[in-house]
Amino acid sequence: MPGRQRMRNPHQPLSVDLVEIGDHDLGLVHDLHELVGRRQALRLLGGASLAVLAGCAATTQSSGSSTTAGAATATTNAAGASTSAAGATSSTGATSSTASSTCSSIPNETAGPFPGDGTNGPNVLKESGVVREDITSSIGSSTGVADGVPLTVKLKIVDSKACAPLAGAAVYLWHADAVGRYSMYSQGAADQNYLRGVQAAADDGTLQFQSIFPSAYDGRWPHIHFEIFTDTATATAAGSALRTTQLALPEDACKIVYTDKRYSASVANLARTTLTRDMVFRDGTALQMATVTGDLTRGFVAELNVAI
Repeated sequence: MPGRQRMRNPHQPLSVDLVEIGDHDLGLVHDLHELVGRRQALRLLGGASLAVLAGCAATTQSSGSSTTAGAATATTNAAGASTSAAGATSSTGATSSTASSTCSSIPNETAGPFPGDGTNGPNVLKESGVVREDITSSIGSSTGVADGVPLTVKLKIVDSKACAPLAGAAVYLWHADAVGRYSMYSQGAADQNYLRGVQAAADDGTLQFQSIFPSAYDGRWPHIHFEIFTDTATATAAGSALRTTQLALPEDACKIVYTDKRYSASVANLARTTLTRDMVFRDGTALQMATVTGDLTRGFVAELNVAI
């Protein structure tokens, strides 16, 4: 199950201003060789997705998209089909079928230049309190809280060979805040460690985090990083991770969230970025595109089935 080893840039500075596109890509360009030629299996899937807590047998999934007057609502299925609007009333339905005799492994991806797992400077995994569901606040001596549209991230971790839940598997998850900063590294957030945490999978392989919707910063499609470990006892440094990867967030949900004034820079950044140009997702997102539901009033939920 362990994924390929990730390349790291030992010269990456520990405090980085995320305004410049080059700052985001420093970790990616060194890992591009990992992206070339991978996901042969995805071409056979023809874009079908295993996302959304679907189980591993042949299934049929239905998802709808609706909006109500005065509120923006989105439901986006794993294939990316969705509709959204604000201040109007409409609804549509989308149905996608996923059939597979095995659980296809999510691809290994770069952790980027801001992992906080000990491979590039600071290591939050050794902090007391890092095993937590709510990752919006900092822990230890830091007291900062990340502000943004609420997002619940729900993952189901599955053994790709046995096609069965990986009970007890631990996930370390992290992402950027509403203005594109990574805690522990970025100017203005280097003394914080919010939006980073560890959770263990239940007997059915499921776990969740309470967070905020990440921004779209220059050079990258909106995404969330995570590493998977055998259990919480081994989730102390990235060297023992079974898999390092990223999930993508669907465009329609992002556009709704980015109408919130706290994400003002994300509007232009998203407009300049496409999945086909993104250094991580340009070779396909069939196993990495989360299903997102919710609205600006209640918050959003992102779900992804993750096989390793």
